[in-house]
Amino acid sequence: MRPTGVSRRGFIAGTGSILGGVALAGHAAPARAKAAAAAAPITTGAHVPVLVIGTGYGGSVAALRLAQAGVDVHMIEMGMSWDTSGPDGKIFANTTRPDYRSFWLRTKTKQPLSNFLGFPLDKDVPRHTGILDAEDFSGITVYQGRGVGGGSLVNGGMAVTPRRENFGAVLPTVNAAEMYDVYYPRANAGLGVGHVDPAWWESAACYQYARVGRKHAQRSGFPFVFVPNVYDWEYMKQEAAGGVPKSALEGEALYGNNHGKKSLLQTYLARATATGKVTISPLHKVTSVAPAASGGGYTVVIDQVNTGGATTATKSVSADKVFFAAGSVGTSKLLIKLKATGALPGLNDETGKGWGDNGNVMCGRANHMWDATGRLQSSMPTAGIDNWAAGGAFAEVAPLPTGIETYASFYLSITKNPHRAEFSWNAATQRADLNWQTAWKQPSIDAARTIFDKINAKEGTIYRTDLFGSYKIWGDHLTYHPLGGAVLNKATDNYGRLHGHPGLYVIDGSLIPGNASVNPFVTITALAERNIERIIATDL
Repeated sequence: MRPTGVSRRGFIAGTGSILGGVALAGHAAPARAKAAAAAAPITTGAHVPVLVIGTGYGGSVAALRLAQAGVDVHMIEMGMSWDTSGPDGKIFANTTRPDYRSFWLRTKTKQPLSNFLGFPLDKDVPRHTGILDAEDFSGITVYQGRGVGGGSLVNGGMAVTPRRENFGAVLPTVNAAEMYDVYYPRANAGLGVGHVDPAWWESAACYQYARVGRKHAQRSGFPFVFVPNVYDWEYMKQEAAGGVPKSALEGEALYGNNHGKKSLLQTYLARATATGKVTISPLHKVTSVAPAASGGGYTVVIDQVNTGGATTATKSVSADKVFFAAGSVGTSKLLIKLKATGALPGLNDETGKGWGDNGNVMCGRANHMWDATGRLQSSMPTAGIDNWAAGGAFAEVAPLPTGIETYASFYLSITKNPHRAEFSWNAATQRADLNWQTAWKQPSIDAARTIFDKINAKEGTIYRTDLFGSYKIWGDHLTYHPLGGAVLNKATDNYGRLHGHPGLYVIDGSLIPGNASVNPFVTITALAERNIERIIATDL
């Protein structure tokens, strides 16, 4: 369905590539985080007490708490520091106008929503170490943030704590009382989580799409729930009033958010670097970790790269302790390589296993003309449909911030999908493979259908078939929420210590076995808070 009075080709031109921007976001670095990232990068031969591989949620928690305990920390980040304005005067590119800043070492965009009304939306871009990586594996594309701040740069900020009754299936070996009494509150405070003002939300033009989603959910008997977010809600109110530069209301999402969004650069990393004990080397990639030949600790080999992705230097440094925090995919790929090549022979056979996609699947619905979803849509989602108990699905009511009326409702579902994949080292190609199968998405589709088949029947509406290719209803080719690969109490002990190699730790989403039941970053943060507290108390 399309609006009247707009030509098909004109409608496509109006939407541009914004349709790829659902459910992702970011922000510019504050001065303290910039200063740490801009300091001289690590030099070959350097020794550091603690090396943290990655600057996402788990790594940032570890760096802050270690620094507060008096430990010097050096963080290695594959992506850029994102502290320099582009030609438009902004740090991050706008979602409607992808450019060299948008994608990680691609020459063509690969947006989550690739088509609209039969037209492809992807466009050529210069090859650059951009902010969003669309990493292709067999059967799935995994979207990941690249840069200081990791995934916090490119998510939609939905800061969801799982329902307590679901937690046992998420992390069965972790004490739920401790998590809900101590570590989830600590994580939410550290991340700056807040709630939208319900009264403002009820009247704000930018959330008309969400109110339509609520009406349809409730008329079909589904619970509609508000979800916290890390966006600065007072800033968004000022955006709506025209008092500050627009960010969420400019549709900024997929390639970063220039204002309002509280990424790790404003929270954990800002506090960590303010201690003076944390430094960061951007555009550096760890290729090897092995026990030092003498004296204990580990020898770490690191490639420095330029913005074209070419290696400009290879460095060897030593560290007493190493924390793997490169994200579910990055940590899993590195560990499986180190085990297979003999660099870390003590890693056990659980390494690389238990990987899942958090049950992600996307779809759109074509609404009636009297159910307009609004020309102005905030890129920061606020709510979802909770059918987890009955149907195994939680559906985020996601934005389509095109700038024109689409009469469409869009959803990112998180589902109870039992399938788990495994990373393995391919000696012939010298890369890690993942054995995910696209057919494994069927349980996710079935779970999502428990919501949307019923809504369509009640409302007399249909699924959109033009968003993910020709005549394709389901976005079953991707995930935003990679989890697992170094599962807690399997590949590691119950606090993230890697088996067989004292002084090596995993502290990111690879610890969570494939599904968090909700958007996972709060759980990743809370688990990191739990683990690093124990590690500091007992290992340092």
